[in-house]
Amino acid sequence: MADPPGTLRPWRDGDALPSQVSDVWCREHGGPWRFQLMLDDSEGALWRSRRCTAVTRPVVELGSLDPKGIPFLAPEVQLFYKAKAPRSKDEVDFAAAWPLLNAPQKEWLRQAIVAAYGRDHAWLR
Repeated sequence: MADPPGTLRPWRDGDALPSQVSDVWCREHGGPWRFQLMLDDSEGALWRSRRCTAVTRPVVELGSLDPKGIPFLAPEVQLFYKAKAPRSKDEVDFAAAWPLLNAPQKEWLRQAIVAAYGRDHAWLR
C-alpha cells in the first residue's frame, strides 16, 4: 500500500487498509510491479475527486470495458490525474490521447483542470 505521500509498505494478510491509503501496488513477491489500484470514494452514485471536490462525475461514467471485457478508467479521468504534475511520459500520453477524445470528454477534462489546477495549466493552451 502507498501511504501518502507515496511511501510503499507491505499490505499484510489480515491488515485493514487505512482510510488515507488511495493506492495499492501489486506484484509477485520480489518481482516487478504488475499493476496499480487507485482507490477513491463516492457519494452514492457520484464520484468526487479527492484532489478537488468541485470535480465530479457519475460513477457509471468513470470507466468502460474494452472489447475483451477488461475494465479501464475513462481516458479523460486518467489525464485529469496526470495533469496535477505532468512528467514527460504524461505529456506523451496527453499528446497521444487528446486527439482521440470526443468533444464531451475534452470539455470535461478542460473544466476539471481549471477547477483543480487553474486556468494557466499548460494543457489548456
